[in-house]
Amino acid sequence: MKTKEKLELQSNIRALLEEKNAVLLAHNYQVSEIQEIADFIGDSLELSQKAQNVDASMIIFCGVDFMAESASILNPDKCVIIPNPAARCPMAAQLPAKVLIEAKKQYPDTPVVLYVNTYAEAKAECDVTCTSANAAQIIEKLGAKEVLFGPDWNLGYYIMKHVSDVNLIPVPTHGFCNTHRLFGNGNEAIELKKKYPEADLLVHPECEPGFQDRADYVLSTGGMYRHCRDSSNKIFIIGTEIGMIERLRREMPTKIFIPASKYAECPTMKRITLKNTYEALVNCGPVVKVPEEIRVKAIKPIELMLEMSKQIR
Repeated sequence: MKTKEKLELQSNIRALLEEKNAVLLAHNYQVSEIQEIADFIGDSLELSQKAQNVDASMIIFCGVDFMAESASILNPDKCVIIPNPAARCPMAAQLPAKVLIEAKKQYPDTPVVLYVNTYAEAKAECDVTCTSANAAQIIEKLGAKEVLFGPDWNLGYYIMKHVSDVNLIPVPTHGFCNTHRLFGNGNEAIELKKKYPEADLLVHPECEPGFQDRADYVLSTGGMYRHCRDSSNKIFIIGTEIGMIERLRREMPTKIFIPASKYAECPTMKRITLKNTYEALVNCGPVVKVPEEIRVKAIKPIELMLEMSKQIR
C-alpha cells in the first residue's frame, strides 16, 4: 500500500471511530498500520482487561476470532466487530467443546483451566481461563494437584516448570500454535545469540520446550514489551510473531530488536487490514455476538481470571 493511501485510510478510520463512539483494540501481532491508529495495543490479558472497562458503544477488535468473542462475552450491550471473520485461530479450533466434555467425563472431579485461545463454547465448560501472561500464577493460585488444561501443550510445559507440584492433563494431547512451532528448538536464535552475545533472548511460552529451555526469558508478548522497556540492555532477540517486533521497533527506536525467525508470521492475524477495518466501520459489521446461553456460562471463567489476575499483580 502506498504511503498516501495508507495515511488517508488511517485518517478516515480515526474519524469514523470518533463519529461512531468506537474504540479500536489491536493485538501485538497486528500489522504496523493497524497498531499505529489503535486506541490500545496489548496481549490477550491486556485486551481482555481493556474490553471489560471500555467506554464506547462499539468495539473494533483487530485480532483473531476468539479475542473478539471474549470482548463480546464481556460487553453484551456493545457492538463488537471483527474486520475479517476469516481471522480464525487454528489453535482455538483444536479444542471443540465436545472434546473437552468427553475429557471432563473421564476426570469428573478435576478442575478445568483453559488458555483464552479457545472458543466460547469451550470456555463455557471450564472453571477458569488463563493467558500466557498469567497461566502459571492462575494454576498455582487454584491450588489443585491435578488440572485439565488445554489447548496449548507448550504453555502447559511452561506451567509445569513453574508449578512443580501440579499434574496437568492435556486436552487435546498435543495442542499447539502453528506460528510458534516454526521456531522449532531455536537453532536459528542460538546462532543469532552467538553473533550478539550481549542480547537478551526472549521466547514466548507457545514455543517448543526445547526453545523455551534455551531462552534467557520466557514471556508473554506483554511481558516482552515491559522487559524491553525497562531493561538497560539495548539488544533483544525476539522469539514470537513478527508483529511484536514491529511494535517494539516503533515504540523503542533507540534499542535493537532482532527476530528469532523472520518467517514467524501469523497468517490469520494478517487477514485484518486497513481496508477491511475501514469497511467494517462503514458497514458496522461483521458483528461478533456470542449466543446468550453460552455467554452467561463463558463469562464466569473469564471474570474469575480477571479477578485472580488483580490479586496476582
